[in-house]
Amino acid sequence: MTAQASAASAAELEAARLLLARMGVSPEDLLAAPVSRPLVPTFAEYIPTVSAAVTDGTRRVYGSYWNRIAEHWGHRRLDEPTPSEIKQLVEYVKLNVVARRNARGGRSAGEHLIAALRCLYRHAENDKLIDAADNPAAKVAKPRRLPSTRRAVADTRLAEINETAATTGNDPALDSLLLRLHTETACRRGGALALRPQDLDTDQCLIFLREKGETVRWQPVSPTLMAHLVRHAAERGAPRDRQLLRYADGRPITTRRYDHLWARLGKHLPWVATQQISTHWPSGVSRMSASDSFSTVSGATLLTGEVVDPDQASRRERAGRRSSVVRGHGTRGECWRRPLAVKTEHHRH
Repeated sequence: MTAQASAASAAELEAARLLLARMGVSPEDLLAAPVSRPLVPTFAEYIPTVSAAVTDGTRRVYGSYWNRIAEHWGHRRLDEPTPSEIKQLVEYVKLNVVARRNARGGRSAGEHLIAALRCLYRHAENDKLIDAADNPAAKVAKPRRLPSTRRAVADTRLAEINETAATTGNDPALDSLLLRLHTETACRRGGALALRPQDLDTDQCLIFLREKGETVRWQPVSPTLMAHLVRHAAERGAPRDRQLLRYADGRPITTRRYDHLWARLGKHLPWVATQQISTHWPSGVSRMSASDSFSTVSGATLLTGEVVDPDQASRRERAGRRSSVVRGHGTRGECWRRPLAVKTEHHRH
């Protein structure tokens, strides 16, 4: 029976070869023929699919660039644009970008456009709409990033920022807390806005930060900052599992608070507006090595109450090195190594 089956298989193979020969098709042609794929969608059809599949952060960064792509190529299929056409679109976006004082010829816009296209085509590969070898966005290099113009703010300048924030505006307590939080932890705005009361470990003076790229870390903070975070949450009615930072009426703050804060600081301190200093700048002060001298916070800041003398700070620094197991990775996780020394002055009550 086995022999008959083998013979039948052999006969069938011979018949198949004969049929292919009469059709003028070789077995190699069959192997080289492309696999049948679903019809490739247009950009206008596919962008909403990808937008719904990514995180809020990715959607926020790439959304405007996907809109620009849909505006230019919405009617085209994903497999139609060539690498040269992508380069042309990049140059168009760079030339028509909104010019700001710190603009660098649209390099950032070009980089983000390519990244947005790569995100689309990466999903198209995963959905079996195109082959990796046919991905045109992967064949276009991103513009080379120029060195950042940001630098660590001098202690005296940081003191001016703290003093101005603590003596102007409609909520100096909130603004001072924001500045102290970013100065000590070097966290991003998103990390601060995602902070919840349940993320505070008051026993060990640690806060749990959730930041860009879904990265998480336990960040050591000073007892002063911890005490004010706890007090802020209690006084402003922050639920344990909801956003901690809030306005005086209990509403959660947004990135707009940062925008208004730096706009106000720029009006009172012209050099802040001239250099376009933002939340990322003062946090750089805390990224210096542990051997550097301790920074000072202006006596006008509301986050006073902890007197840190050099000996005490040195002991805390050594203790921090011993507990480096909780330190995050990279520059944003090393800012604990230089605690903030608070300069005490007499305040009005």
